[in-house]
Parts: sequence; structure tokens; C-alpha cells
Amino acid sequence: MKRRFTPLALTAALGIAATAALGALIFQAWGQQSQTTEDTFGGRTSQGGTTAHYATNFPLAAPAGQDSDAIDKAPPGAVNQGALDEKSWQYGHAFDAPPNAKIWNPVMIKMMKGEKVTGGTVFSSDSPETYCAMANAGYDFIWTEMQHDPRGWQDVGNMWAACPHAKAVPGVRVAYTNEREEQHAMDLGALVLVVPTVRSVEEGVEARNWAMFPPLGARSLGGGQAFSPAFWGNVPGGYRNTINQNVVLIEMIETLGGAMQAKQIAAIPGVTAVFAASGDLGNFSGFKRGDPDYERLINIVHDAAIDEHKRLCGPIAWLNRPDFTCFQAGSETSAIDRGVADELGPLKDTQGKPEVGPYAEKH
Repeated sequence: MKRRFTPLALTAALGIAATAALGALIFQAWGQQSQTTEDTFGGRTSQGGTTAHYATNFPLAAPAGQDSDAIDKAPPGAVNQGALDEKSWQYGHAFDAPPNAKIWNPVMIKMMKGEKVTGGTVFSSDSPETYCAMANAGYDFIWTEMQHDPRGWQDVGNMWAACPHAKAVPGVRVAYTNEREEQHAMDLGALVLVVPTVRSVEEGVEARNWAMFPPLGARSLGGGQAFSPAFWGNVPGGYRNTINQNVVLIEMIETLGGAMQAKQIAAIPGVTAVFAASGDLGNFSGFKRGDPDYERLINIVHDAAIDEHKRLCGPIAWLNRPDFTCFQAGSETSAIDRGVADELGPLKDTQGKPEVGPYAEKH
């Protein structure tokens, strides 16, 4: 049987294929670029070992074959004199953001204004087409779920690369507070980073450290598609110098221990917002929504955000709850269901009912 495509259907199919192909090309280009060495100041060697150029002049290099005693003595003109001391080190200005640099992350702009921000959840799909449909549906950011879904980071990179400048910026909930998770998220281009189950100030600081470059944090500078022109490589002031001011860091309070230190967690420099986790605060407390003990925990997170002048996040069901300004919205499957219900109206779920066969009503 020959299939006939209408011009509209053919255009849509070609658009979907082009979107996926573009994402794959961007991600592939990033992968090739990131395999070069991390040296950005001297000679740079390609993945095949061919030298692009070698520096030939090293006026401050240690003499060949000699101990220069650099651990105890600084070269003339160095800002940091005396023995090397990490605690007293004066950080240089090579990576300062330009004076009066403007914020380029639209989510951070809304956060700073106290406006309401929504994140649509891509829970289980690894399809660039599905991701891009969600990213252009009207949300402020996409909450790519990596805590409760087993997809890999390459899938996330492919999805984000398919439409890096969609209406909604790329965001992710990582699995845990550690360098690997957050480094992958940031290097792939996340502009909203959600860190779950922050149980203490120490964990909150660690989450901040892996998200932020020095001197505020401890993020390693190694490259990734975030640095490419297709993503944020051409932002005013440069990605490395301005991302600390632009990334939205949301730390989730989900346990009794986290609630006990919620105010101190909210006070951590670099934390944009705290999230009152509606599900796990019930899970860890043994009480449900509406119970006084449960509501007390939510109010503790509320008070922490208000007292420390940070934003307060929660589920989209709390859109009208006092002082909540950022929200996790539903998943891609629930969005499809809502969209179909809106489109079909009373015709939704009015399928025919045969008396026999797999579609017959089960008794």
C-alpha cells in the first residue's frame, strides 16, 4: 500500500529529522573538541596528537634540572609572596566578569525580579524531538530528571544540543551532590541545576562548589558543549567569566536533617533558591499534606527562604501558596495528556466499545 503524506505532515517530519540531526552534529562536534588537551594558555594538542602550536618562550620557568624552591618562594612581581598557602591565597582577576555585566540567563532574570518561574519535567524520554517540544511549549526551563531515571548523560547532551536556544533553558535535577554529576550537567550546558536531598550545610556547600567556578566554588575548567558557540560560547563577557552569576542553583530540602539546617543552607552564597520537597518531606516525616507536622516542615523551608532573601520553590500545585515563586511542573507524558484533553474536549476517551477481542470491556 502506498502512503501519501500531506505537505504539512511532510514538513513536520522533515523538521523533526533536522532537529535530531542538528543535535547530533552539535554533540559530536563538542565531543571532538573536548578531546583536545585542557591547556588554554600554551600549546594545544589535537586528539590525533598533531601540534597546533608550541610556545617557545618561558621566562618564568624553573631552570632545567634544578629545584626552583617555588613551594616557598614566589617569582618577582607575584601577588602571593612567601610559602604557598591555600587559605591565604589572593585570587587573581583573569576570570573576573566585566564591570556591570548583564545577566543573560532569562530564568535568573525572573528569579532576581521575584517573578514566578516554571520548569517542565522531561522525566523518562531520551528523544530530542520530545525534549524540544517541551522546551518550546512555554516553560521557563526544563527539569531534566536524572535522579529517578536511568538515562545517561550522553542522552541528555543530545537532547539539549537539538535546541539549545529553545524558549525554555536547559535544566536538570542531578542524582546527588557530587563532582561527577554536577560537572557533567554544567559542561553539557545546564543553566538551572537542581540538587536533591540536601541534608546538611556541608552537603549544601559541596553542591555549590561543584556548580561554581573558583573563587566561589571548585568546578574544574575542562570544556564541554556549554562552551561552544551553539550554546553559551558567545555570551557577553564569556561563559567562564559570567556563568557563576547566571546559573540558577536550587537546593532541595527533603529530610528532617535538611529542615533543621534549612536556614543555613539557604544562606550559602551562590544558592538561588530552596525547594520544599512535597513528596519526600512526607516520606521522611511519616505525615501527609495537610497534617500539622507536615505543614510545619514546609513552613520551616518557607521561613528559611524568606529570612535569607532567597527564592522558594515547590510543586506546581502550590502556584498560589504564599511566597512560592518557582515550580516543578508535570512530565512530558502528563503534558501530552493535558494537551490532548484540551484539543479533543468532550471527544476525549470516546473510543468504540467492541463486545469481543482485546478492546472488549473487561469484566
